[in-house]
Amino acid sequence: MRIALFEPEIAGNVGAVLRLGACMGAGVDLIEPMGFAWDDRRVRRTAMDYIDHVEVTRHAGFDAFRETIGGARLVLFTTKSSASAYEFAFRADDILLFGKESAGVPAAVSEACDARVRIPMRPQVRSMNLATSAALALGEGLRQTGSLPG
Repeated sequence: MRIALFEPEIAGNVGAVLRLGACMGAGVDLIEPMGFAWDDRRVRRTAMDYIDHVEVTRHAGFDAFRETIGGARLVLFTTKSSASAYEFAFRADDILLFGKESAGVPAAVSEACDARVRIPMRPQVRSMNLATSAALALGEGLRQTGSLPG
């Protein structure tokens, strides 16, 4: 299972997701452009020394990313879906896609995904932090597929 971030804008969120990937054994795909320089010290500060324990792949854009995923299923996490991530049947080779913090993904990217799910939350709030959402999603996907680290 992998995490893909579409045009992430906040270095600290990317660092936190890299640390999550290192801890849980999931690779991370970064779909450019990003809203910060890759060598931004905030990425390393948030990821700490965990950045050396995660497979990170950068892609020049969404089309370049799609060329690399083969038969893996692309599962988009979006507030625009009515399908709960907790009722979705994950597969071990799924790629969990998250949109940019300020705008999610464009319609064309959403339509290119194999599934669209949401993390249920109270109606009074708009959305969760990107790294928090990725942690909940990855944890559920790994739990369902029996892939949680020992």
